[in-house]
Amino acid sequence: MLRIRKLKSAKTRADRQTVAEIQEILRAQFPGMSEEMIAKLPRQLEDPLASGFVSELFVAEVGPAAIGGFAIVLFMPDLHFAYLDTIATAPGRTGRGIGAALYEEVREEARSMTGTRGLFFECLPDDPALSPDPRIRRQNAARLRFYERFGALPIIGTAYETPLAEGETDPPYLMFDGLGRYRLPGRSTLATIVEAILRRKYGDLCPEDYIARVVASVRKGKPQLRPPRHAVAAPEAPPPVSGLTIPLFVNDRHQIHHVRERGYVEAPVRIDTILRAIEPMGLFARREARSFPERWIREVHDAGLVDYLRTACAEVPEGKAVYPYVFPVRNPHRRPKERSVLAGYWCIDTFTPITRNAEPAARHAVDCALSAAEAVREGARAAYALVRPPGHHAERRSFGGFCYYANAAIAANYLSKQGRVAILDIDYHHGNSQQDIFYERDDVLTVSIHGHPSFAYPYFTGFANETGRGRGAGFNLNLPLPETVSPEEHRAAIARALRRIARFAPDFLVLALGLDTARGDPTGTWSNRPADFHEIGRMIGAAGLPTVAVQEGGYRIGTLGLNARAFFAGLAEGLAATPPRRRAPAGAKERREPELAWRTAVRAEDAAAIRALVAATGMFSAAEVDIAAELVEERVARGTASGYEFVIAEADGALLGYACWGPTPGTQGTCDLYWIVTAPQAQRRGIGRALLQRVIAAARQAGGRLLVAETSGRADYAPTRAFYRASGFRLAARLADFYAPGDDKLILTRELAAEA
Repeated sequence: MLRIRKLKSAKTRADRQTVAEIQEILRAQFPGMSEEMIAKLPRQLEDPLASGFVSELFVAEVGPAAIGGFAIVLFMPDLHFAYLDTIATAPGRTGRGIGAALYEEVREEARSMTGTRGLFFECLPDDPALSPDPRIRRQNAARLRFYERFGALPIIGTAYETPLAEGETDPPYLMFDGLGRYRLPGRSTLATIVEAILRRKYGDLCPEDYIARVVASVRKGKPQLRPPRHAVAAPEAPPPVSGLTIPLFVNDRHQIHHVRERGYVEAPVRIDTILRAIEPMGLFARREARSFPERWIREVHDAGLVDYLRTACAEVPEGKAVYPYVFPVRNPHRRPKERSVLAGYWCIDTFTPITRNAEPAARHAVDCALSAAEAVREGARAAYALVRPPGHHAERRSFGGFCYYANAAIAANYLSKQGRVAILDIDYHHGNSQQDIFYERDDVLTVSIHGHPSFAYPYFTGFANETGRGRGAGFNLNLPLPETVSPEEHRAAIARALRRIARFAPDFLVLALGLDTARGDPTGTWSNRPADFHEIGRMIGAAGLPTVAVQEGGYRIGTLGLNARAFFAGLAEGLAATPPRRRAPAGAKERREPELAWRTAVRAEDAAAIRALVAATGMFSAAEVDIAAELVEERVARGTASGYEFVIAEADGALLGYACWGPTPGTQGTCDLYWIVTAPQAQRRGIGRALLQRVIAAARQAGGRLLVAETSGRADYAPTRAFYRASGFRLAARLADFYAPGDDKLILTRELAAEA
């Protein structure tokens, strides 16, 4: 399974080993690269802004200890562009899609960087005048063909591909990828970018007159993108996901749970019907589900329910079924001793039986759902848990609706350890399981589209005004629909659900896949046909989220397979047309992308919030924390006369960052940047850069010409210094031992001349 992760440093032993392996790949794949260039990679990560750019390393892993390739990207945030320095696959790994996966990850990273408006890189030429060797030229053309698939094209009409020395061959083209969003910058901006590349990347190789000549050719020429020459696809179209494979986990123990009475529609034939329809598609790779610890079930379900199901099922004779028939309406805290009666204590209906094999089958369904979640966590774009019994009616402390354990909710809880999760339930019946389990949580968004509870099971939940409680307020969305709706009306509700999910910006999507919205389903009243399921699948795939599909309902056997096949064909089509969303690597903590609100007005209550924010970083002494709060109080008390101006970033009423600046007394146009702080949980999202940009804009408007910042020379302040360098600051002075012995004060300055 391919997994791409971002390496932020080479401090740990494991990361140093990874960097060493990448250096070996560089030596093998780029024999002309100097040893000095290869050796600087660790330093580039540790002090990324020594050359005026932020270095990021993406590593493609094809196994627990196997590196399939890597990419090095240089971000130049002061000029709003990214530069792909190197991308390579390991020897013997070419032709396996690793390069394409890496490049797509780089593009997604570039899209996510605040202010970045394009990706630049170099590629050797396919012009015979520049590349006279036919063998080398064919290789160059193959690379250009690869990039053209993504819409990346050479910039022509400049002298960028001028050889450094007379007689040299194969000087590189400068390439531009608009990331499906941006046009080639204008001449002035492009000239500035070209100059930055030549100076920061090749300053030790390119003579001054060469740089001046190339930059002038951009500024005075007519730079444009060369028309596509190699690729068939339109240049701005996202590349197709060739060879998309969906891991498939089938509950091979579902047949042991076969209730042969009372018209029980949740039958084993459902799984066999779906399997026969989808396996010939060539889309799925069947895998064995692994056994997960019971703690994943107990994190979601009441321990008493888990114990009851295991014990009660084990006591039922083979071939028999116990149905709940007495329910604790008046005295729920006094439980009966008889297990057959106790069934009503834990169940919400009269038609979900306790049988010998119900719990073992349900337990393995959970393993399948967790295995699918694990596959997506490790890099699969989608995975499918084809299971029965279903799970989306099993609440924290109750079972029912043919459901015993909450398969989708357990998978979502598992993924929530890695990031934000949205659950979309498209079964005809309300997903009361997810609502009940996550009703007071804000890290899992639950959305259900279903028949209105006035006529559809489970009858007592699923109303539109059930929106969450406590921290979960606003994180549960019910879209109950009438008894009769057209397929178009149904899809309109799905579109609304997907818009809500997009605003939530989850890292993962868990899909409770009910196919009982089909025409003629014995448990529903709607009229979706295979073409409608195809469009539903396409809509969900087009969301671009890593998706875990967990089978829920669907009981019309005559069309069940056709509908499942149509749905997954549409899902694959949607995924193929949409680049994968960026997500945190396995083991990373949740990252929320909030909608930011900005203000410059300061309130009295900001003093306490800013005090807590500064203290939470762990970077400042108690005295410094006090000073930060005192500046807020001074501004509130004296207004602009205090000399302190603020920029504050908030989301959902929480302070995520702030900056404090002001004109330096006794100077003409000099301003001090006193504080710029981002909350620890909101770092590496561009908030610091956005704060600084707003400070710079405000200072310019106030007539500022120079912005001064001070920071420490301690090793733990290296990221802060890197931030300032990336933002255009330069070291003006160093005061040795200013803060303490061995702790220098660094004075950094940035000119505030208006941007061209």
